[in-house]
Amino acid sequence: MSETETYSATAEVAQVRQRTSRGKRIWIDLKKAPISAWFGLIVISIYGLVAVFAPLLAPYDQADTSFGAYLPWGDGHLLGTDQIGRDFFSRLIYGARNTIGIALATTLLSFLVGGSLGLMAAISRNWIDQVLSRLVDVLMAIPSLIFALMLLSIFGSTTWGLIVIIAILDSTRVFRLTRAVSLNVVVMDYVEVAQLRGEKLGWVMRREILPNILPPLIAEFGLRFSFVFLTIAALSFLGVGIQPPTADWGSMVRENASLIQFAKYDILGAITPLLPAAAIALLTVAVNFVVDWFLHKTSGLKDEH
Repeated sequence: MSETETYSATAEVAQVRQRTSRGKRIWIDLKKAPISAWFGLIVISIYGLVAVFAPLLAPYDQADTSFGAYLPWGDGHLLGTDQIGRDFFSRLIYGARNTIGIALATTLLSFLVGGSLGLMAAISRNWIDQVLSRLVDVLMAIPSLIFALMLLSIFGSTTWGLIVIIAILDSTRVFRLTRAVSLNVVVMDYVEVAQLRGEKLGWVMRREILPNILPPLIAEFGLRFSFVFLTIAALSFLGVGIQPPTADWGSMVRENASLIQFAKYDILGAITPLLPAAAIALLTVAVNFVVDWFLHKTSGLKDEH
């Protein structure tokens, strides 16, 4: 075996050992996680599986209106049907895919825009920083929900329009956090050395700054996802979010809210509009449990016994 082949084999073995060691550390951290974090991880995993395999899990299509309106629970429909005869259980499953998928795409876009601009502003610290910061201040001065309602009324309530509008509004918060945590890193010697070495802005952002600000950004990602998730549900409840026939938990609450007043005649039917509301609340709580655990873990604080 040549020297080059020996070096390559040694490097591969080192990479395998590094991945194995990283996997063991993750498993050790998970075993030490509190019950609340485990609860959150399990709930998020279940939601994710339901969202991915929604067409396989749902007994009917989300837009199938071939059934009678407001059919009771059971008798071919686990949770009955809605006001125009669509299977409620199927729409609840598809709602996980649509609501969570759109919220995740919106959060990713907001971090891509806000994080990149925040890093750029922190590094430059010149007129670019001033212009971006003042623009963000103006956008943050307007209530997000009202601004989103206005923009959706002007440009229409399409799925892509919903994602872009909410992402831009939410990217202002990401920009502020990214800029704040980056300012403590850009003054470090290794960043200045990289700049003096002639490295490009993108390289410095990606290789020198971003790895050192990941923990607060990851925690913020979980919180931002929760806020975006609730915003989309609120907009759908108001009728300007995800549009029919696409299933969405917010619109499902609005469409079936009238069933609550008939609780003394059909308690199961009255519970129906509360199910998507409970699904929204459960996912929000689960994400916050995981975020709290991650923040505690990365802060270096130790539990007192």
